[in-house]
Amino acid sequence: MYFGKSKKNSLSGRVPPNQNVTTSFPVLHHGNVPYYKDLSKWALRLFGLVEQEQFLTYDDLLAMPLKSSKNDIHCVTGWSKLDNHWEGVSTNDIVHRAALKPEVRFVILHAEEGWSTNLPLEDFIRDTSMLAYAHNGQALSPEHGYPLRAVFPHLYFWKSAKWLKGIEFTREDKPGFWEKNGYHNYGDPWKEQRLTWD
Repeated sequence: MYFGKSKKNSLSGRVPPNQNVTTSFPVLHHGNVPYYKDLSKWALRLFGLVEQEQFLTYDDLLAMPLKSSKNDIHCVTGWSKLDNHWEGVSTNDIVHRAALKPEVRFVILHAEEGWSTNLPLEDFIRDTSMLAYAHNGQALSPEHGYPLRAVFPHLYFWKSAKWLKGIEFTREDKPGFWEKNGYHNYGDPWKEQRLTWD
């Protein structure tokens, strides 16, 4: 459900250009939706320019300090969903756990089926950035990234990778799936950086 124009105008300064506010949570992705029945077979790999590669289990993540955040999200396809409540882990806690080498400049998120996306380290460690395992008081659904997804509300939502499997810390940028297929390499919704030529 989309709000009418008058509602949208009342949200000036909160909704980026050419976005429509929705109360639903559209499901958009490339490939299949993974369904985990046994999380003992799942782990989050931290690798690249780190002091020691490691794997975090779901229980490891649950044992880390809880981060709770409320924010708005904006999809490159034109919808915005306001007032999302997320629970999960701070990306700063992940960086601390990974013990990065000083030359790290970029973070590459790796997900199911070989999917990936990229962002600068400074965006990964923003106070508003997190790795989420719950949305609006419920565990993530498979369609929305269970067991773990990234949340970077200051970027278009494709950067908030679903079904995370690994986080790679690198010196060089490595464009991911959508970035290699025409999407903007950074994706600032306020600048409408939707496509490579924007």
